[in-house]
Amino acid sequence: MGFREAPGMKKVIVLLFLFVLTALGSAQTEAPPNLMTPELLWKLGRVGGVDVSANGRTAVYTVRNYELKENSGTSDLYVLDITTGSSRMLLERWASIGDVQFADGPFGERIFIIGMQEKGEGHSPQAWAVNPQDGSVLKITAIKDGIGNLKVSPKGTHIAFTQDIKLDKEVKEIYVDLPKADARIIDKLMYRHWNSWHDYKYSHLHVARLGANGKAGQATDLMEGMKVDCPVPPFGGSEQYAWAPDGQQLAFTMKDVEKWAESTNSDVYLVNLSTPKTHLNITQSNLGYDNDPVYSPDGKYLAYHSMERASFEADRNRVMVYDLAAKTAVDATKGLDQTAHGATWLPDGSALAFVSEYRGTNQIFQVNRNGGGLKQLTKGRYNWSLQSVLPNGKQAIVSFCNMQKPDELAVLNLSDAQTRTLTHVNDKIFAGLKLPKVEERWVDSTDGKKIHNWVIYPPDFDPTKKYPLLTYCQGGPQGQIGQFFSYRWNFHLMAANGYIIVAPNRRGLPGFGRKWNDDISGDWGGQAMQDILSSTDALLAESYVDRNKAAAIGASFGGYTVYWLMGNHQDRFATMIAHCGVFNLDSMYGTTEELFFANWEFGGPYWKDRATQALYDKFSPHKFAGNWDTPLLVIHGEKDFRVPINQGMEAFTVAQVKDIPSRFLYFPDEGHWVLGPQNGIVWHRVFFEWLGRYCKDEKVEGGDQSSVSSVSSIMESSDGISTSSSSSVLFSRAASSA
Repeated sequence: MGFREAPGMKKVIVLLFLFVLTALGSAQTEAPPNLMTPELLWKLGRVGGVDVSANGRTAVYTVRNYELKENSGTSDLYVLDITTGSSRMLLERWASIGDVQFADGPFGERIFIIGMQEKGEGHSPQAWAVNPQDGSVLKITAIKDGIGNLKVSPKGTHIAFTQDIKLDKEVKEIYVDLPKADARIIDKLMYRHWNSWHDYKYSHLHVARLGANGKAGQATDLMEGMKVDCPVPPFGGSEQYAWAPDGQQLAFTMKDVEKWAESTNSDVYLVNLSTPKTHLNITQSNLGYDNDPVYSPDGKYLAYHSMERASFEADRNRVMVYDLAAKTAVDATKGLDQTAHGATWLPDGSALAFVSEYRGTNQIFQVNRNGGGLKQLTKGRYNWSLQSVLPNGKQAIVSFCNMQKPDELAVLNLSDAQTRTLTHVNDKIFAGLKLPKVEERWVDSTDGKKIHNWVIYPPDFDPTKKYPLLTYCQGGPQGQIGQFFSYRWNFHLMAANGYIIVAPNRRGLPGFGRKWNDDISGDWGGQAMQDILSSTDALLAESYVDRNKAAAIGASFGGYTVYWLMGNHQDRFATMIAHCGVFNLDSMYGTTEELFFANWEFGGPYWKDRATQALYDKFSPHKFAGNWDTPLLVIHGEKDFRVPINQGMEAFTVAQVKDIPSRFLYFPDEGHWVLGPQNGIVWHRVFFEWLGRYCKDEKVEGGDQSSVSSVSSIMESSDGISTSSSSSVLFSRAASSA
């Protein structure tokens, strides 16, 4: 969602790490070999960064694989013959590989990457040049603490990259006589962001010339002395800057504002290599997001993404085209009632392609440089991503996924939307799996509109039987339920466990027009909640759904939704699961970091005026805690600063004080997401065990689950997985029926 060890705690922490169900491991039954499991989910290879050679014949891509026993992943690099579809591995089992790019260098065409060969202390991400013929590598940089966001200049003479520069002082540097002091002196907001504390450093864009030996020379800091980041945290990457075709200029993104926490005002700047300290802000007049610049092939125009409304992070994202000579910009997507991402020039510079959410999918569109000529380039129930347009201008390399399978690469014909799949990374795994059925359904809303829903049915669905129902509540709050394949909220896995899932594209989700997207703001507990309940009721009315075995589940704003429904669902749900959800809007404002989000959604802080306070009171789930009586699983990470841990703690406390069967799954080393492989397995096991108890009447041995046991017991029950590097904590009040 847009919300995108203290003294005396040592003994508590020790005890916390021992809190896991003794019986949880023994309760795991071996799934049939033809159904998806959490362990299989983590065995899937994840297709990553893609680029195409200058002649358009060869592509390069990465595959990320995870090993549960090691609790970490490795990356492989492949080259692909686009004509035949045959792939060849160049690099194997690197600690990390990213920012892959074909480019000419001092030794001819090479594949440039940022990577680490090995894990552990002393290793850092550096720039490398890989020979596409034999996989030999040349280390280009050797910069302390590593680099990020690599891009090679069009002529192969320079590289641009980011490096963290320390500009702020730590306490021990201020008080040099206190070298062991452990404290922070904080003078302004944004001292922590999403999942990390401010580390006294700023990400700066650098440029270095490549020497005759292929290695980078002394780098120039294009942002010297500036306490500003490029790319803009927390999610910006190399897409936030670009080389001009002549290699003499760069366009890049910065957010240089005084009240960072209250503003979305990022801008696009131009800088010439000849005058690296002179920056031209070409978007100064726009107070919303401006980012992701990309030059036209002839260097005459610069396209970038832009949001018009200040401090609204989910505004319609436009494709602006800036004439570098005339110094004027036009909205190429004017009139488009959708948002745009990933703008990419066609080779002749006449038009751009981009991705947009559209009716529960992500599709690729094309628009003329000056606007008009909009057409859809893809079709089908997929989430499409544009990777690269081929030099012939007739085809593109794309990735695609759906709720059944993760990303693979394909060739797309721009004229007729026909595709040819190029990669088959996970075919062996899926060859033996039964797939769920995915259906599209439209449901009547309480205000006379239609709500788009995805309904996912278990493999071998039998309409004569009864199934438990999961109502999935989306985050954002402006984030479409498209044909995504998640490694946490995975509908394929849920269906394989015998559940029907309904996923409503409620009010506030993009892909259904600007008004539908905007209607969530200032109305969190209003029509959006009614849309979810209407969608739930439509499924509960089906003969194959057990009305007494329904659950509401969700994360982020979806977690907020669950807490809201806890007090307002009118006995529709047997249990609920909330991950990193907002429980108390007042305390959320005082502990979160991106204040522009709450300011836009509610009109300002809760103390602003009576009308604003009334809105907080009307829509804060904690105001309805008196109505709570439904079993609840709370999941939260300590390092979640977007929706801080106190939100989950407050909700769990309410459930415990009210003697409601409840459990708190706590991750001390995770943030807004659960990223560790073994933590991910724990997440799924606790998730399905809790659902099984209330939606399948599955009994768990052991009685009161507040007893103490080792976390390793649940991990060693499957594949001999060690948990030495995995940590979670589980509090529980046992259900009377358990």
